[in-house]
Amino acid sequence: MSEQPDHRIRERTSPLASPLASTLQIAVIDDDTAARTSMMRLLNVSGYDAHGYEHGQALLDDPALERFSCLVLDLQMPGLSGLDVQRVLLQRGVATPVVFVSAFGTVATTVRALHAGALDFLEKPADPSALLGAVARAAATAGDRVVKQQQQVEIARRMALLTAREREVFEGVVQGLPNKRIGAALGIALKTVKVHRGRVMQKLEAGSVADLVRAAALLADVTP
Repeated sequence: MSEQPDHRIRERTSPLASPLASTLQIAVIDDDTAARTSMMRLLNVSGYDAHGYEHGQALLDDPALERFSCLVLDLQMPGLSGLDVQRVLLQRGVATPVVFVSAFGTVATTVRALHAGALDFLEKPADPSALLGAVARAAATAGDRVVKQQQQVEIARRMALLTAREREVFEGVVQGLPNKRIGAALGIALKTVKVHRGRVMQKLEAGSVADLVRAAALLADVTP
């Protein structure tokens, strides 16, 4: 049976806390109860919604772990290490930004964590301003990721409106092919290419070829 996360430590929110921070959930994973409690308290009074986990497996067992905008992850814990947790998350395709904290970090482990995508690596006990700065950068990164995912969903919705022929014309346009070459490749008249191209622009709500190229680039990020 998986361990349940700690009850959140409820503190009065600082009047200086960012309004945006209150919407962001942060996970703190550390087997040191005192350290975990201290970091959660700091995050909560700074306007974040902090959740605590005693070990990495407890986090991985949480079916809603992708709700977090940042993971504050201890490096050395019983069972799975912080690097092990990071590896499992990457294997699952979970790209939540990670901030490592450790009293036993070495240059080698720091390099490994950063190469694997960690946003920062802090020594314990983490300086409050350094921790808040790292979490803020992670939250900003997570926010950018959410916006990108929303854009990808919308583009996919619009792409689904295209007919097979319109999709072929779209692919020719984003490859930089002129209408004549698209027509020759598809075996259709130049006038027909222009008609399909106009419909593509309309359905994708694109104002220029550059908009189509950007749409194709975003779509490529979610296409296997």
